[in-house]
Amino acid sequence: MSEPVRWTIAVSAETDRALRAFLDDSGLGCEDLAAFVEDAVRWRVMDRRVQKIKDRNADTDPEALQAVIDEAVRSVRNESVVERQSATSDGPH
Repeated sequence: MSEPVRWTIAVSAETDRALRAFLDDSGLGCEDLAAFVEDAVRWRVMDRRVQKIKDRNADTDPEALQAVIDEAVRSVRNESVVERQSATSDGPH
């Protein structure tokens, strides 16, 4: 993790109690609060981004969308194969 940034946030007493009870039940402590919040924020940001993409593509023809996805997957797989081949050919012999 990069250098931490301090946040000052306010939540309801109910949320505070629920989170602390959850952490306690999970065998985690108050020192794990920051990690939990960071993980929750990351998931929420990703969820919002995914929903935005879904909304944007709601009117797209499913077959056309699948073709775009398939091409992107093929491209990434091809790049991975090339990188692995390059790494094994550049390594010690």
